[in-house]
Amino acid sequence: MRLHHVQVSCPPGGEEAARAFYGTGLGLDEVAKPAALAVRGGVWFRSFDGECVTAELHVGVEEGFAPARRAHPAFAYETVPELDGIIARLRTAGFAVDERERHTFPGFERAHAVDPHGNRVELLAPEVTVQ
Repeated sequence: MRLHHVQVSCPPGGEEAARAFYGTGLGLDEVAKPAALAVRGGVWFRSFDGECVTAELHVGVEEGFAPARRAHPAFAYETVPELDGIIARLRTAGFAVDERERHTFPGFERAHAVDPHGNRVELLAPEVTVQ
């Protein structure tokens, strides 16, 4: 078994803000939704390693939207410097990033961000161990 995708929600009209966070901020590539689903609104993103999809996130439009403040996707980066670069890019773009739990998950360094709709997103990378 493998995980195919994770979906978060946004309010009607929230696609551009999602593009700014997930596309520009996190560096995910936007991909076209199938025509039958595109009429519902929303936006899909993927991350690739060459031609292999390594992560997929769907942002769906939801009437009566309420943000996911506890449930969240977690994006794993290869290195701490890559993680730090993503954190810096998000902050430069005006998004809040919380590093208070940076060293609370054994084996990883991490941070939490909040997308423009209030959904929680975790960012992590394997911690560097000094021998």
